[in-house]
Amino acid sequence: MKGVMYFDQAASSWPKPPAVMDAMMTCMQEYAANPGRGSHQMAVKASRVLFETRKNLARLFGIKNPNDLSFALNTTHALNQAIKGFVKPGDHVICTNIEHNSVRRPLEHLKATIGIELTYIRNDEEGNIQLDAFKKALQTNTSLVVVNHSSNLLGTIMPVAEIGEICRAHGAKLLVDAAQSAGILPIHVGDMNIDMLAFPGHKGLLGPQGTGGLYIHPDIDLEPLLHGGTGSQSEAIHQPKVRPDRYEAGTQNTVGIAGLNEGVKFVIAETIEKIHAKEWRQTQMLMEGLLGIEGVTILGPALGQNKTGIVSFNVNNADSSEVAFILDQSFQIAVRSGYHCTPLAHESAGTLASGAVRASIGYFTTDEEVEALVYAVKEIQSQYAK
Repeated sequence: MKGVMYFDQAASSWPKPPAVMDAMMTCMQEYAANPGRGSHQMAVKASRVLFETRKNLARLFGIKNPNDLSFALNTTHALNQAIKGFVKPGDHVICTNIEHNSVRRPLEHLKATIGIELTYIRNDEEGNIQLDAFKKALQTNTSLVVVNHSSNLLGTIMPVAEIGEICRAHGAKLLVDAAQSAGILPIHVGDMNIDMLAFPGHKGLLGPQGTGGLYIHPDIDLEPLLHGGTGSQSEAIHQPKVRPDRYEAGTQNTVGIAGLNEGVKFVIAETIEKIHAKEWRQTQMLMEGLLGIEGVTILGPALGQNKTGIVSFNVNNADSSEVAFILDQSFQIAVRSGYHCTPLAHESAGTLASGAVRASIGYFTTDEEVEALVYAVKEIQSQYAK
């Protein structure tokens, strides 16, 4: 939309690199056949693009075998596959207070239906977690620990590698929700002791919606979330064991994955280090500007601390939805308001009653847009101060 200043990157990145849209259009025009279901040239081309995307994602995340990565519709789909495919009756699972509902709800569902034990690790107001809390929470039946790499409300970055070491020493598996970090923070599943990694294609990887994936360590066999046609072993009654077919029943989103491939290639070419450095600089710029406005409070890590490009804030006692509405209607600035699908994080931040306005930086955000957002918030605050 022409003229819109977009600060909702944590929900879905925009704009996309032109190559993403070009690849999707080329797929639709030239080879939008069913991958893995035929031997004709179009089907083979579609299969090749899917495998190329797998290889590029594997390169980005330090995955040895691209076939250990299965495509998903989004992070929520991937997390449900990981959690429901792994956790068994009698298991104990640990997660944190700042998890998204895509983690909390599947776990609470299993607690209600099959009686798993569930422990939430509390965080401080800035979202930080004490590693000793994980050690103390471990039980003999702890099978899984689930953490987000970065909070979608606070921007706090979790010490994933250290948590992974604790899990490995105990014999528990680590599932990481990379919804706010894939394409933005360095991720190496081996070096960081990650057993399963759920990620979106439409956020930091700059691909289209309807794409994402799940890395599954080769030693882990999940019960498939979906059962059906895979284009392989069609004579078998049960879902095949071979990867990635075991976790990819049904026709894949070839058009979307073709676009995702270009987004991943863009990230690799630009480098994670450059992307994060640019977003962090603008995040600090935004925080410094907002902190200079009387009556504005910011959630999460303090100015100068490492975090992702998420800046959640409140203006005096104004309703967060009203502030977001004014930003949209009067200033053409798109942000997110409310509870961001993470009520426990709001509880720990002390904003359960009000919610928060969330502005999130992306790689294509400009300094001028950051300045415009600060100006707009200052104007809104001045009206509420009267």
